[in-house]
This record gives sequence, C-alpha cells and structure tokens, in this order.
Amino acid sequence: MAEQISVEVAYALPEKQKVMAVSVPEGCSVLEAARLSGIVAEFPGLELETAKMGIFGKAVRNLDEVVRDGDRIEIYRPLLIDPKQARANRAAKGK
Repeated sequence: MAEQISVEVAYALPEKQKVMAVSVPEGCSVLEAARLSGIVAEFPGLELETAKMGIFGKAVRNLDEVVRDGDRIEIYRPLLIDPKQARANRAAKGK
C-alpha cells in the first residue's frame, strides 16, 4: 500500500470559498488530488480537466505534476477580462 500524504485543495467563487484537506497516495498528480478531494460536489459546475491549477500560487503547466506532502492545490477560475485590458480601462477612467 502506498504511503499517504496530506494536501489541501482550494477553490473560490465570489460568493463561496472552500479549502479541503485530503489524504492522497504518495505520487498522486495535481488533477487526481483535486478529484479525490471531492471539491466538485461543492461546486457542481467545476470542470477539473479543463481548469487551470497551481500549487501555492504558482501555476502548474501539467496537471500530471506530482504533489508533495503539505502542498496547497489552487483551482483558478477563468478571467472575466484580460488584465492588460482591465488596466487600460482603469487608466482611461482616471483621465
């Protein structure tokens, strides 16, 4: 039997946030840990396979990346507006 490690999986919407602690097998991937957390039950519209994720605020390029004990997996929402465009809009308002 594989050793178990502890990780957290976090996701937030403007009206609801959730951080779930979960034990996963050592060698588990980011995607697999997110699935094992059961976070989709809390956020039914969440599609883990297409979501962008990160570990401690650093985006992971590959959802097959292996997690380590104590990692915090963050699931990111899609941006509503490009950050460059948002900045340009704020600058235009200030003039």
